[in-house]
Amino acid sequence: MPKVDRQLVVYDFDWSMADQDTDRWIFEVLAPDLRRNMKKLKDKIQWTDLVAQTLRDAHKRGITREQIEHALRIMPFHPAMERAVKHLQAAGNTTFLCLSNSNSVFISTILEAKNLQNLFKEIITNPAEWDESGLLKLRRKIDLDGPQHSCTVGCNPNMCKGEELEAFLNRHAPRYNRIIYVGDGTNDFCPVLRLRSQDIVLCRNHRGLQKRIVKEGGLQCQVKYWGGAWEVEEIFSSL
Repeated sequence: MPKVDRQLVVYDFDWSMADQDTDRWIFEVLAPDLRRNMKKLKDKIQWTDLVAQTLRDAHKRGITREQIEHALRIMPFHPAMERAVKHLQAAGNTTFLCLSNSNSVFISTILEAKNLQNLFKEIITNPAEWDESGLLKLRRKIDLDGPQHSCTVGCNPNMCKGEELEAFLNRHAPRYNRIIYVGDGTNDFCPVLRLRSQDIVLCRNHRGLQKRIVKEGGLQCQVKYWGGAWEVEEIFSSL
């Protein structure tokens, strides 16, 4: 691949940087019955609201901040992904952005455990904070009562990743020579549609993003598929 002076690597988090889904994992580890209840309610309650509700239910039954943090620290995260981003960061011409429908506490806890807390220039996600009682209070990135995004591609109500990517690029002009987007989910399709011919999407196999790319098309960027983090490491080593 040709060298570029200024490139941006955008990561989704769940199943893209990490090898699990943060929202589901903590309940699978700490309260499988709550996880089962989420599965039943996911089509009835907006997902971020459902995670917030389930965190309240977990708190009521005595699940502690320490237990949640421990579950996050042991969540699967491939060493090859750690190596990949650290080596690319060390090269010095890459900016990293996290664009995730997880939340700020889940992501920061895992990044600190992997010594990656200084990787991202920005982490754009749903805000969360611990209160004095040990409850993790989570809310949508876009408040239900405020102005809503205008996406028509199918992004979740709490965030349009395409609009968030555009806003980031406008904040950090001039534009990057190349954007590399690492994603897996259906909500990664909107920002990927906005990429240019010199940009690349690293799409994880057999998940929602691949299904939308195959079904809907319309991409201008290059598409590279991957299954394991070692393949992302291979691609990054060629940049």
